[in-house]
Amino acid sequence: MIERNLKQKVLDRAKKMPVIAILGPRQSGKTTFSIETFKKHKYLSLEDINNSDFARRDPKGFLRAHENEYGLILDEIQVVPGLLSAIQVYVDFHDKPGYIVITGSQNFLINQAVSQTLAGRVSIFTLLPLSISELEKASLLPDDQEKLMFDGCYPRIYDKNLSPDEWYPDYMRAYVERDVRNIKQVVDLHAFHNFVKLCAGRVGQILNMTSLSNDCGVSVNTIKSWISLLEASYILFLLQPYYRNFRKRVIKSPKIYFYDTGLVCSLLGIESPKHLATHHLRGNIFESFIISDIMKRFYNEGKIPNVYFWRDKSGNEIDCVIERGEELSAVEIKVSMTISQNFFNGLNNWNDVSGTGKDRNFLIYSGDDNQKRSEAYVLNWRSIEKVF
Repeated sequence: MIERNLKQKVLDRAKKMPVIAILGPRQSGKTTFSIETFKKHKYLSLEDINNSDFARRDPKGFLRAHENEYGLILDEIQVVPGLLSAIQVYVDFHDKPGYIVITGSQNFLINQAVSQTLAGRVSIFTLLPLSISELEKASLLPDDQEKLMFDGCYPRIYDKNLSPDEWYPDYMRAYVERDVRNIKQVVDLHAFHNFVKLCAGRVGQILNMTSLSNDCGVSVNTIKSWISLLEASYILFLLQPYYRNFRKRVIKSPKIYFYDTGLVCSLLGIESPKHLATHHLRGNIFESFIISDIMKRFYNEGKIPNVYFWRDKSGNEIDCVIERGEELSAVEIKVSMTISQNFFNGLNNWNDVSGTGKDRNFLIYSGDDNQKRSEAYVLNWRSIEKVF
């Protein structure tokens, strides 16, 4: 098993809270993580029809029937959301920290329900696909970033040595057929699948819902609901602009990024790492790869990511702004393996406008060397942890 960075944070919280929720996309490793982290807990899959029928008919009886000394792992809680109320009553009566662990893939069905029903009783964690540091610790990190971006970071790719060009289409098909069809507003699954491909073609770009609406042939309101669906099910995320007033007119629309570049490559029809190396969206995909890894770092600390981008009306831009307390870090991302002096233009402009110093400037690129320059710390992509 690949050791996950989230493990110690979850174990620490399980000493204090009665319910631990592990949310994330399908196949991100939630089940394996939960079983390995809580080895003595009894595991129950709610996708097993016998378990789900029992839990629906008699949720209180279901919990009593499986009561044990250590605890329960209830996998895919979204299958029986009504069980959450019974869990609330159970943990209020039994004072057992870390007793119930729930997992869920369909965030759009359960996140609000978990937060509301189990308020004050639950710690919610997000487990995303593998990070660069997790792959490195497991000795699975390739030397070639094109291969890593093409393969993506889903654990099953590495555990089973699967072919990405076969696995990702199956993954997307299962996502559409198992999850999306349960959402009432998605009537035309073919149009929705085409919409996801169009989003992949806009990775790293400012979200323009009108353009997506025209290209998909559906209304802007439909595009809004579909974007929310992709966000809630951990397919993509919208990176919001940094709004602090620096006496500059700033762009107010978010950018589109995907949590996993392997899925992006599949949606774009990229057939190999070699194909990716010459693709016109290579730079955007690399940007998405780095920013998603920064997001993973926050989630693996059990925190909500304070990650943004900044762009003013004149076109001055910073790819990533990280806010940690009062500290701002500016990150420029370049797919080039050779450092050019103009790579620092955006950082210099950012320092002038924001009044921040250069000691929290970073340039992440595809090369091999790490350097300390007057304008920024220059880091190769494997050294992204140094940003923190």
